[in-house]
Amino acid sequence: MSIKNFLTLDSLSRNELESIINRALELKKETKQGEFKTTLNNRVLGMIFEKSSTRTRVSFETGMAQLGGHAIYLAPTGSQIGRGEPLKDTARVLSKMVDCIMLRTFEHERLEQFASYSNVPVINGLSDSFHPCQLLADLLTYQEARGSIEDKKVVWLGDGNNMCHSYMNAARIFNFQLVVVCPEEFLPNTEILKSSIKNTIIEHDPHNAVENADLVVTDVWASMGQESEHIDRKEKFMKYQVNSEIMSHTKDDALFMHCLPAHRGEEVTEDVLEGPQSIVWEEAGNRLHSQKALLEFLLI
Repeated sequence: MSIKNFLTLDSLSRNELESIINRALELKKETKQGEFKTTLNNRVLGMIFEKSSTRTRVSFETGMAQLGGHAIYLAPTGSQIGRGEPLKDTARVLSKMVDCIMLRTFEHERLEQFASYSNVPVINGLSDSFHPCQLLADLLTYQEARGSIEDKKVVWLGDGNNMCHSYMNAARIFNFQLVVVCPEEFLPNTEILKSSIKNTIIEHDPHNAVENADLVVTDVWASMGQESEHIDRKEKFMKYQVNSEIMSHTKDDALFMHCLPAHRGEEVTEDVLEGPQSIVWEEAGNRLHSQKALLEFLLI
């Protein structure tokens, strides 16, 4: 039996992704009722973080505990990775001891290399190119609130970053229209754009882009590792801020999402983040349920 990894949304078929989302809905209902079925009893998830994390770490640790398993946290400073052990060696050793490995790293190629040497499933907890676990939560959140995302209009405002790339993958897989709005020098990766060109268009005018939008999504303007560019990026991105004036051009029942953490007053204003169209807190909480469903899918 071949090992299934979750490195991008493309790692799985639409049917498989939909089955994970539907299972997440079931798990969320059970959790609210205080029902916890230990489907992953005695299973162990190894978690390697080369970048900082709140939501990813807590949701995976909590998820494994609720499913009856255990999660082990490894930071570079507390493991041999930080002392120069090759990633492929870590992959081969850890995958003889744990049942699944989640890696949050920098270059996506590191993740692919790690997975090629692992003999257990590998999950992308975030790379510089993709953030598929967040998209599982976002798709779950939209389905809960509005039903199927197919044929909807989704607008991405901001940097053409890893979240934008994963939304481009999702647009192609789930057949919705994605409008990416960003400065010319911050466009998404050309090859990823080509693969989703039937469902993704590039726009530079935020007001035109959000007309009749069903969902507006943004992210911080300077991702992890880009902090030194913050001042320069803030100046270039200010016209792409999600504020009440921008949201007034969307459909009346349009929603707003943000993967968090948010910089209030930069990529999004306080009134939108805390307003009635925002579902960011449900979105954040859904990381737990979607990842529990993912872990079950990969390990059972």
